[in-house]
Amino acid sequence: MAGALRNLRYQDFSVVDLFCGIGGLTHGFRLEGFKVDAGIDLDPTCQYAYERNNSAKFVCEDLAKLKPSHLRSLFTRRKILVGCAPCQPYSIYTQKTSLEEKKRKHKSRWQLLDSFSELIYNVNPDIVSMENVPQLIHFDRGSIFENFVSSLEKKYTVTYSVVNAKNYGVAQRRTRLILFASKYGPVSLIPPTVGKDSFNTVRQEIGSLPPVEAGIPHPQDRLHRSRKLSQLSLHRIQATAPGGFWRDWPDHLKLRCHKKATGTEFRSVYGRMRWDDVAPTITTCCTGLNNGRFGHPAQDRAITLREAALLQSFPRDYEFLEPDEKLISANLARHIGNAVPVKLARAIAKSIALHIKEISGSKKN
Repeated sequence: MAGALRNLRYQDFSVVDLFCGIGGLTHGFRLEGFKVDAGIDLDPTCQYAYERNNSAKFVCEDLAKLKPSHLRSLFTRRKILVGCAPCQPYSIYTQKTSLEEKKRKHKSRWQLLDSFSELIYNVNPDIVSMENVPQLIHFDRGSIFENFVSSLEKKYTVTYSVVNAKNYGVAQRRTRLILFASKYGPVSLIPPTVGKDSFNTVRQEIGSLPPVEAGIPHPQDRLHRSRKLSQLSLHRIQATAPGGFWRDWPDHLKLRCHKKATGTEFRSVYGRMRWDDVAPTITTCCTGLNNGRFGHPAQDRAITLREAALLQSFPRDYEFLEPDEKLISANLARHIGNAVPVKLARAIAKSIALHIKEISGSKKN
């Protein structure tokens, strides 16, 4: 084995991205010099953005039905398989749902993780990486994640850690589980790339964008648009200080649920960001004031799709839509919120590149 690995370079590997969406994870690997052969996702509306920005093939396929032979055929070099299995069953935003209801409603989602495991076993990639929410570790008493890791350990050395994307230059609090599995030994995620006093801020990411009013798109950037607000919602955001939320409001603006003793459960809604802080986790509902702390730091509106994409560390020139394609805000917000932040993806790719360099014994890669 040692002889076969000597002078192995990351350029000798190709990547296939499962659950690729619009390509956040793929783009991070491409920016780090990896060849990405393909991305696979069930949602056909992701195809344009994925292929346009990544020079890789988009395969519209249900992972639960994907044949291992098809997946193997997509690789052109040694195999690195990466992915971000859908995480809704394990999200903190679904915690109010009973455990039994979660199991019933999301059984198919769990099976996708099983499908991921089966594909790994049958395709036999050299290296695997998975990004997901950290709640997966403990969900259902940890059995789902433990089974996944146990299946990998039959062939691989498995390592995993929980990290915050803000430590890798992403301007948001986004805690994620990063897992690696390698035939060649343990893979370690690179140390944080920014210090605790130098996090990238909301101001640095979106502060230079031109102002827009709620419901009115910028004439030169159709993604730079936020939802139209009712008069009541406008009064509410006007009453919200930077970093604050509904508790800032006078009583006549509060919802009935906020006035109940259980109102403390709704801390993370109708909030406004701070300029010189990181953003909250960008979700699939990130353009709605009532869905989180998604109010603009200074303008009386929720963040725009463009601002959400920048806070997810997508490059400004990333193309999300065909020139004449109708913009469906809910679809694009879902695509952006589901994506792996590009800067976090780069950290994952760098970790794998360093691992390959270490196992090959080469002094440069």
